[in-house]
Amino acid sequence: MLPTPPPEVICRMAPSPARRLFALGVLYALGALILWLTITVAPDPISRIALVVFAAMVLWLAEKMRRATRLWLDVTDEAVLDADGNVLARIDEIESVERGLFAFKPSNGFLLVLKNRRPGHWAPGLWWRSGRRVGIGGVTSRAEAKLMAEQIAMLVDRH
Repeated sequence: MLPTPPPEVICRMAPSPARRLFALGVLYALGALILWLTITVAPDPISRIALVVFAAMVLWLAEKMRRATRLWLDVTDEAVLDADGNVLARIDEIESVERGLFAFKPSNGFLLVLKNRRPGHWAPGLWWRSGRRVGIGGVTSRAEAKLMAEQIAMLVDRH
């Protein structure tokens, strides 16, 4: 028996290099600024500890975003997945696609509403999942996100 070929990619959305560079630059600069304030301005040990902890959290977030935004997202006939093969949502799980102005969605992105709850996950700057909602976007191109949202909506209508 022949192995099953991988599903065909209908569309792909990758982080915009300029947006990615800007977002990472802001986070790394903020972490460095907080560390600089810790050294030069913080008057007492408790303030210094608090600032170091805050700087560490910002730098951790920057590194998590750097790693997450090296990837891209693909839409196939079966699912929305990232470059590592992690399934964000299966097409038959998606109830609706929200792109409206007042939808709680990432910048330059859209929101998928699922039929059932899924475990939370977060790839800063690219996507997040909480309960029945999957937010896709962030440091991505608005045009690519719009195309992906339209493709997903068409696939959902077919199912």
